[in-house]
Amino acid sequence: MAKNLVIVESPAKVKTIKKFLGSNYEVMASNGHLRDLPKSTMGVDIANDYEPKYITIRGKGEKLAELKRHAKNANKVFLATDPDREGEAISWHLMNAMKLDPKKTYRISFNEITKEAVRASLKNPREIDMDLVDAQQARRILDRIVGYSISPLLWSKVKGKLSAGRVQSVALRMLCDREKEINDFIPKEYWDMDVVLKNGAKSFEASFYGKKGKKIEIGKKEELDKIVSEINGSSFVVSEVKTGTRTRKAPVPFTTSTMQQEASKTLNFATQKTMRVAQQLYEGVDIKGRGTIGLITYLRTDSTRISDQAKAQAKDYIEQEFGSEYTRKEASEKKTNGKIQDAHEAIRPTDITITPDSVKSQLPRDQFRLYQLVWKRFVASQMDNTTYETIGVKISANDYLFNTSTSRVTFDGFMKVYTDDDNKKISTDKTVAKLEKGQELEFVEFNENQHFTQPPARYTEAALVKAMEEQGIGRPSTYAPTIGTITGRHYATKEKKNLFVTELGEAVDNVMETAFPQIVDTQFTANMESLLDAVGNGEMKWKDIIRNFYPDLEAQVKEADEKLEKIHIADEESDEICSECGRTMVIKYGPYGKFLACPGFPECRNTMPYMQKVGIACPQCGKDLVLKRTKRGRIFYGCIDYNNCDFMSWNKPIEQKCPECGKYMVEKGNKIACSDPECGYVEEKKKEK
Repeated sequence: MAKNLVIVESPAKVKTIKKFLGSNYEVMASNGHLRDLPKSTMGVDIANDYEPKYITIRGKGEKLAELKRHAKNANKVFLATDPDREGEAISWHLMNAMKLDPKKTYRISFNEITKEAVRASLKNPREIDMDLVDAQQARRILDRIVGYSISPLLWSKVKGKLSAGRVQSVALRMLCDREKEINDFIPKEYWDMDVVLKNGAKSFEASFYGKKGKKIEIGKKEELDKIVSEINGSSFVVSEVKTGTRTRKAPVPFTTSTMQQEASKTLNFATQKTMRVAQQLYEGVDIKGRGTIGLITYLRTDSTRISDQAKAQAKDYIEQEFGSEYTRKEASEKKTNGKIQDAHEAIRPTDITITPDSVKSQLPRDQFRLYQLVWKRFVASQMDNTTYETIGVKISANDYLFNTSTSRVTFDGFMKVYTDDDNKKISTDKTVAKLEKGQELEFVEFNENQHFTQPPARYTEAALVKAMEEQGIGRPSTYAPTIGTITGRHYATKEKKNLFVTELGEAVDNVMETAFPQIVDTQFTANMESLLDAVGNGEMKWKDIIRNFYPDLEAQVKEADEKLEKIHIADEESDEICSECGRTMVIKYGPYGKFLACPGFPECRNTMPYMQKVGIACPQCGKDLVLKRTKRGRIFYGCIDYNNCDFMSWNKPIEQKCPECGKYMVEKGNKIACSDPECGYVEEKKKEK
């Protein structure tokens, strides 16, 4: 048996790390936590100063015994769980559950799973950081007493199988607040006006600004008509041409939240998918010629800091690939504030020389796309800024002013490898660039447009993560699970990326806001996160937080139980009729998702699979098309009458028929195409307003 035992969390890491160590090391996985609070009870001894009652998790006894057996025969045991509070707590639980000898037990951690990082950690072992363990215990116990105190109240006042959570309830409150803003919003009319002018043979547009240097907002058509009447017949003369330079700073490397936001925007990944794929890249993938290696650094971080070694490697790579003028003296890093722990580096590739193109053929599509995003963002963060030459032009007409501008990239800098939506909005108009002061221009026409102010947009998953981070709610490891709980409990549904609060979600939020205003208060939750940080920094005892929190919560629960009335939430009706009793069937939620049930239960126990209709008739038989999934989870579209009609399509059919052959058309990204590949007809998809 090997002389030394290394214990990691995930089996995927075992394969990666084993290749870095010699035969003197045995690497095993704990498969996450082995000990936790019991599920059947709160597991916190309130009378005994909030002492937690940890037990071995059901089904983990065999794993614990196996680890004990190997540890008994090892000279040294290295606890190599993740480099965060949760990982520190897992190591502490392992040490206690396995009854490890402190004299031969060491804690090691690494931000990336590479040969150099793992071997360096073995040379610099340390003791378990009890401040980090206590911070995790405080969070775990806070969340447990909130959930186990309030959830039974929701069961009795709303309906069964509901849950409340310290962070999830605040996130739900944010969704409900946004819904209220949208419902209360009153649109206001406004107009904008562009003038089309000619400079020789070429035309361009200039936007209305105001009069005599003062900006004018046009609220009504009458105001616009008055301005047009005063301008009509006037000469349009270039009154000012102003040149300047503009710098666009290189982006900072990814944190957990910015990676989730960018992956949602550019890759259409849900937050949980982003974290799942990032975990795979972190734990290790097989790369030809290199073996199994972790491609990115640790994925749960709110820091933009980069190690000196990574900066130096990036500088050498950028000089070699693009030239020394593309490197920057100072890496693009954001100043930390009180809400940022800065415990780890930003998310970056472990080796910048492993380019996305070099591993494309060896990675599944999702892994490649996310790795490419992380790689490009990191490389860009270590490159120089992009600079522009800007030209701003003011055009006068009877004391009224119109503005137009253009720009020209003088040095592409970081945009050599990375562009985002803001970079794509830069205007380049050669006609405007040739205008000179005093030049008279030919009037072509006015373009007048009526608008109405829009309500704030509903949160997407990415936007909610951003808002939570800005307000200090939750931490990198909690964003995705929090949103997953909200949607999993059906407090909110997702439609075209937007999160909509359900009637159930509103009912739960009303209970929380009425009975527990402190828990759903964003400032209170942010302050609680700061207190947890203080515990992690050794500035506060973890039980002090619980002692100050629980008595108020207990009193609020008792008061709510006495005063709150029961809320009735009606099940959502479907358009299906029960074949046994004729009632309209309702949508229910089970462990495997939605299903249809007769509301006459228990007299009538009829159930049916839930078919999500897509609003399109089956091209083959004319009945409804429904969205389905294969056993591996891939989406396809099939006929609701699948017993008699075998129609199916991997792409979503649309009502429009092919103008060339008359067959049905399907959506393919931003295009629509004929379903018959031999026809080959394709056209651009019209953008939804």
